[in-house]
Amino acid sequence: MWASVRALLPARADLTAMRRQPRQDLLAGLTVAVVALPLALAFGVSSGLGAEAGLATAVVAGAVAALFGGSDVQVSGPTGAMTVVLVPIVARYGPGGVLTVGLMAGALLIGLALLRAGRYMRYVPAPVVEGFTLGIACVIGLQQVPAALGVPTPDGEKVAAVALRAVREFLAHPSWAPLALSAAVAGIILAGARWRPRVPFSLPAVAAATIAAEAAGLPVARIGHLPSGLPTPSLGFLDPAALPSLLAPAVAVAALAALESLLSATVADGMAHGRRHDPDRELFGQGLANLVVPLFGGVPATAAIARTAVNVRTGAGSRLAALAHAAVLAAIVFLAAPLVGRIPLAALAGVLLATAIRMVEVASLRAMARATRADGAVLLLTAAATLALDLVYAVVIGLVVAGALALRAVARQVRLDQVPLHEGPPDGQGAGEHALLAEHIVVYRVDGPLFFATAHRSLLELTEVADVSVVILRLSGVTHIDATGALALKDAIDRLNRRGITVLASGLRPEQRHALDALGVLDALRGADLVHATAPEAVRAARTRLLRAGVLQGEAAG
Repeated sequence: MWASVRALLPARADLTAMRRQPRQDLLAGLTVAVVALPLALAFGVSSGLGAEAGLATAVVAGAVAALFGGSDVQVSGPTGAMTVVLVPIVARYGPGGVLTVGLMAGALLIGLALLRAGRYMRYVPAPVVEGFTLGIACVIGLQQVPAALGVPTPDGEKVAAVALRAVREFLAHPSWAPLALSAAVAGIILAGARWRPRVPFSLPAVAAATIAAEAAGLPVARIGHLPSGLPTPSLGFLDPAALPSLLAPAVAVAALAALESLLSATVADGMAHGRRHDPDRELFGQGLANLVVPLFGGVPATAAIARTAVNVRTGAGSRLAALAHAAVLAAIVFLAAPLVGRIPLAALAGVLLATAIRMVEVASLRAMARATRADGAVLLLTAAATLALDLVYAVVIGLVVAGALALRAVARQVRLDQVPLHEGPPDGQGAGEHALLAEHIVVYRVDGPLFFATAHRSLLELTEVADVSVVILRLSGVTHIDATGALALKDAIDRLNRRGITVLASGLRPEQRHALDALGVLDALRGADLVHATAPEAVRAARTRLLRAGVLQGEAAG
């Protein structure tokens, strides 16, 4: 047990890596902090716990996950996907409920790490991931509508309905200053990203919007007072009596944190060629971060794909970059809280609107939708479920539908074909005898997997074979047999035997015999010498049986 835990803890190699290029890592960390500041503020406000919660999350989770996570270049903090999950939790349970959920989710993530569950992330299909990302982008964009229009956020958990009510309220009492600020910030970020993709334009855009709003005296809502420094660690939010009712939200938060963090680490591996993250250690680092963050009033955190991408693109080579990003944000919390408090909420809404737009990779979505109809259906269904339900349900629905479609595709690969007895009469066998054999012996070749989704349908033709004396089953093309397939094969053999038809099998692989032996399929066949290594051996055995029974001699005499 201790060896398993020790494998999840920081190693000496991590410290060695931080000494290789400290100047480059510190510069990368500073660049990521510039990108992360407006996002942390925006996600904190959007979650319902305030800008200070977003900053606390970026600082604490950013540092803890950098030290204990499974990727050298991963950057963690508050994210849009997590905000989507947190909004209904805040509405139902209040800020204390969110902090408790974060604590419980952290414990669940550590449990998943100890169970070595990280490896299963590779089984999430790409259409589910793309649909999940598209749905999140839509939800994030809709969440910003009230702030962008300068109206109070209407009550409700369905973002589309809330956005629609906000639009109606704006049309009843229009105020154009917030909308202008949001559009300007989003426009600067999007245009800048096309002009200089490596330059972070979000902080300059927010700063320009803040200066313009101050200079013109625009009537816009602002972040407001921020405490200078992180709050003292406390468990005052924890209510043991509420833990049972918070278990389901905690599971949802933990599932999302695991999904988004491991996805981000996979993306980072692809960008930083030659790197491989440790998925179980990544779950451990995120779990530990989410255990600590609530003590400082922060929201649940995950790895952030956008910030991780910036980190890699600016040359980060070790965990020092993510630690520097957290240190810079901490300095801002302590030294510049009054200035940050003057930022208009509409400007942060513009940041998130631009983020939502940049999350949608149109070319990737188009290619995925064109790959197969099944992939397109899974992508659209996952996106729609993300928008209409919640993120965890959306992923579960996407996985179930993708699995069902994959089973259908595999089931279509199973074939039962009648094949010729021989290419021609074997040596020593006349043409007349060969013709008689072909009248009394029929050979079927089974290809593909015989499992629960295919077995009964694929073997139906076998039980309806015309009157013959012997059926030979060539099973060398069977790739897999499960219990259902073995029982279906046994049922087909029993039906043929009751009609007086002898069944011989050939080409069984060793790995297939276990299921057949366990369910008694081979007992009768083996006892009567009906299992043969090759199809020619089975044909010779069938010929011998017919000769002994006098069938061939009788036909020849007639």
